[in-house]
Amino acid sequence: MRIVFVTGSLVHGGAERQAITLANRLAERGHDCHAIYVKNDQSQLGRLRLPASATVRCLHARRYFDLGAAAHLHALLARLAPQVVLATNPYALMYASLAGAAPLAVSLHSTFVCGLKEHLQMLAYRPLFWRSACAIFVCERQRRHWLARGLFGRRNCVIYNGIDLDYWQPPNEHASARSLRHALGFADSDYVIGLSAVLRPEKNPAQLIDAVARLRAMGLPARALYIGDGPERGAVEARARALGVADRFVISGFQEDVRPFLSACDVVTLTSFTEAFSLAAIEAMALARPVVHPAVGGAAEMIHSGQEGWLFPVGDTATLVDRLAALADPVARTRMGENARATVAARFSERAMVERYEQLLSELAIPRSKSAQLRNRATAH
Repeated sequence: MRIVFVTGSLVHGGAERQAITLANRLAERGHDCHAIYVKNDQSQLGRLRLPASATVRCLHARRYFDLGAAAHLHALLARLAPQVVLATNPYALMYASLAGAAPLAVSLHSTFVCGLKEHLQMLAYRPLFWRSACAIFVCERQRRHWLARGLFGRRNCVIYNGIDLDYWQPPNEHASARSLRHALGFADSDYVIGLSAVLRPEKNPAQLIDAVARLRAMGLPARALYIGDGPERGAVEARARALGVADRFVISGFQEDVRPFLSACDVVTLTSFTEAFSLAAIEAMALARPVVHPAVGGAAEMIHSGQEGWLFPVGDTATLVDRLAALADPVARTRMGENARATVAARFSERAMVERYEQLLSELAIPRSKSAQLRNRATAH
């Protein structure tokens, strides 16, 4: 099966990471995979491991809507004659639709619409979804959210995000995690709370600083480890100075491999205003770390509050603090961490995700003989 993956960019982010994983794994299964991205952000290009014969191309769009980039994509698709195209998120869908990609599936990784401009964009995207062969959602709650707002394809399905359980193994060597904790300035007695994310406004990262300040006022040795970076870094630092906890947190910056940093944490939290189905949360759970997650998106499909971690109302710092305080008990967090790992193994493995995508794309793909005819016709012209 010849598959073309289209993404808006290769920026650091869960949706892009998942698209790269799918391309890599389906290529390993013998499929002819190619990758095209619209804007020239190559932050995760090194993660893409396709055969040398694969086409990996940037369209170099100079603006949001670039006709030249759309024409470039049309030419690439005519040459490659894919049996199916998978676009990641609406922006990539727009370019793939304009380029005449068919059959075309789109995976949607968000529920957040920020402001009037993005709201109008989503309205404009709706006809593109209606014409797509399939819309793929990452959790059931997200599917219901968008279907109620008229965003759907000719076919609609849910495929949960998944991760490689062999890669995301809990640390066996406690000395290595302790060594990194010390290198980051944490003591063995510190209660380290991790947050793994690009520090964007919707991730609301400064809320963790508020929680750390309150936990310390309760007498708990709370420290925060931000695994990532982004435009909200300054706001986090300013909030920490204002609350007198500027020495109680560390920002690691972007990390190619976040496993050692997650393993250095006692628990992991998200403080986002919105999530669809967080890869960062699943990764932490696979490493046997309990997760404290806002009750947004598919969080309740991932975490049963009190078993693999805790849920809390969005923006509710008091409840977040209560949940984190409960996990200051090493026995409680060890039990919940073991439950978290077991849940990922049972429901959110990368293998299950890849197999679901493989089955779906195979059902959508045009026959190979017809694909070859289209490719020959394009070559003749």
